[in-house]
Amino acid sequence: MSGLVNALVIVAVVAVVIVRQFRARRIDTDRRWWLLPAILAVVALREPGILDAHHHTESALLLAVELVVGLATGAGWAWTTRLWVETDGSVWSKSTKASGGVWIVGIALRVGLVALGAVVGVHQDSSALMLGLAATLLVRSGVLAWRAQSFTGSAGSAPAYGFDVARPTGKERV
Repeated sequence: MSGLVNALVIVAVVAVVIVRQFRARRIDTDRRWWLLPAILAVVALREPGILDAHHHTESALLLAVELVVGLATGAGWAWTTRLWVETDGSVWSKSTKASGGVWIVGIALRVGLVALGAVVGVHQDSSALMLGLAATLLVRSGVLAWRAQSFTGSAGSAPAYGFDVARPTGKERV
């Protein structure tokens, strides 16, 4: 894929993910939460220009920092996401204002990395950004699935504490 197509894919994925995460959504721990990040990573790694041919060491270092920023952003985003259990035992999530702050900091760090690469003279392909986005989504989805399992139990079907408690019907006699 060309750099323009990669950039459009990145913008589309980020827009869809952000819009979806700031709405309440049911978490299904049995789904393949790793599928979209894996697809993004495969597409990014298939590109030949992920490392600058003239600056291997510098571009590899920038790529490593990009991945660390992606991992930290994903973890921060997952831990600032609100989780709750509905009466039917399903776990729901919704990103918070703090999650938005994590996104803003993550984007600012990525812009700083691109600027640093430009100052040093390293050509950075959009596939490095796509790989960082894949890392972000993978960590966020994994941490949320793990957190959701702690709400429902390890089997994924046990209700949260206090749900199957028998409730008295009618008025209580004194």
